[in-house]
Amino acid sequence: MEMSFWERSVDRAIDWLIVSGPSIVIIFVLALILLRLSDVAVKQLGKITLERMENRCDVDCNEVEKRLATLQRIFLKTLRIVVAIIVGMLLMRKFGVDIAPLIAGAGIVGLAVGFGAQELVRDVISGIFMLVEDQVRVGDVAVVNGTGGLVEHIGMRTIILRDPSGTVHIFQNGKVNSLSNMTKTWSAMVFDIGVAYKEDTDKVTEIMAEVGQGLAADPDFAQNIIEPLEIFGLHEFGDSAVIIRARLKTRPGQQWALGREYRRRLKKAFDKKGVEIPFPHRTLYWGEESRPVDIALMQAQAKRGEEA
Repeated sequence: MEMSFWERSVDRAIDWLIVSGPSIVIIFVLALILLRLSDVAVKQLGKITLERMENRCDVDCNEVEKRLATLQRIFLKTLRIVVAIIVGMLLMRKFGVDIAPLIAGAGIVGLAVGFGAQELVRDVISGIFMLVEDQVRVGDVAVVNGTGGLVEHIGMRTIILRDPSGTVHIFQNGKVNSLSNMTKTWSAMVFDIGVAYKEDTDKVTEIMAEVGQGLAADPDFAQNIIEPLEIFGLHEFGDSAVIIRARLKTRPGQQWALGREYRRRLKKAFDKKGVEIPFPHRTLYWGEESRPVDIALMQAQAKRGEEA
């Protein structure tokens, strides 16, 4: 009895599954094993590298850890893409598709796309240099093209920042013209303290040093201070104040909290010692020919008028 078309198709499908099915399963299993082993190997290698560099960390090993985490994420993502392409090509061969013309065609298409995607290529190359040169890491606070924020993602094409208001900013790596990392290795808060011209600047610097020592002795803040407060001295003669500059070196990202606390304590110390923090003064005139108003004279005249 002659078999129908559907019966022959089912038989061929069963034969194909018997012959090719195990190899397809093996391909998927090997791909999953490779991805799993790569994930474990990369994490273990990062752990070993971090342990070996602990003794070399000048300030904070968290810096090294952030860089390793960024590189690990990029490497694993690239590896997954490569494995997916290889698995797809092997499956196509199992289905009887000749991949040689596809590879040749992909090369031609890739060349054509390369000419049209020069901006994409530029972004990828810039991203590679950004990672290799350790310019910025996930978790850093950076200023990119004049916009500051927390670095939430660094990819091969883009870098993503979130500013203090919660707005997310996305920049193409190839269009990053300026990048300032505010939390690499160590950070610092610079203070420009203005006091009245009548104040003794030596006395003011002594008070500032005392407040800095008190802050460094506080266990809640001492662990984030790298060096004692540096007082550079009289920095500028302002319009209504003399400016004394100082700097406090801190662990990455801690400069803002320590800066706020130092200013709070310094204000209290100035109030206690009677040091004046000035504000701008202005003298008003009514026309070029008019004389300044004599307030004391006007008050005396008003008083005599009331007595009369």
